[in-house]
Amino acid sequence: MAEDDVTLMQQVHDEHAAPLWHFCLRLVGQDRGRAEEVVQETLLRAWRHRTILEAEPRAVRAWLFTVARHIVIDEWRSHRALSEIPVADVPEDEDPADQSDQLLLSWVVAEALTHLSPDHRAVLLECFYRGRPVAEAARRLGVPEGTVKSRTHYALRALKLALEEMGVGA
Repeated sequence: MAEDDVTLMQQVHDEHAAPLWHFCLRLVGQDRGRAEEVVQETLLRAWRHRTILEAEPRAVRAWLFTVARHIVIDEWRSHRALSEIPVADVPEDEDPADQSDQLLLSWVVAEALTHLSPDHRAVLLECFYRGRPVAEAARRLGVPEGTVKSRTHYALRALKLALEEMGVGA
């Protein structure tokens, strides 16, 4: 490995390894060893695709998070395909791949929610997760309805940004 490559990989590691590890830790259900393996595999793939590492840091982080997510999805699907669970146990109207994508997406959204302010997180949990109307959310949070509407607007924008930084979104 050339000196420039070593320097580049050290820089990528220093800048992205900790957030990537925390992201992977959530993806693998808090299995620290498994998270480390996913991070290592992700960084190995980054080294193999060095051109991405020359992009701006946000783009590099988004690429790393996307690769890590794909590694976990692929492993989950492989494990599922090799498992002894008969196909008859899966409801006919549900595709197992859709279930894994939904599960991983919920983990990614949960991670992105941790990047929001407590007020923004609370309003999204009340309105979207718990399905409460604005009036009831306002009553439960102890704020005016207009505040709930405003916080919801800004919380969704912040959530979108957090997801984009994680490599998810349009």
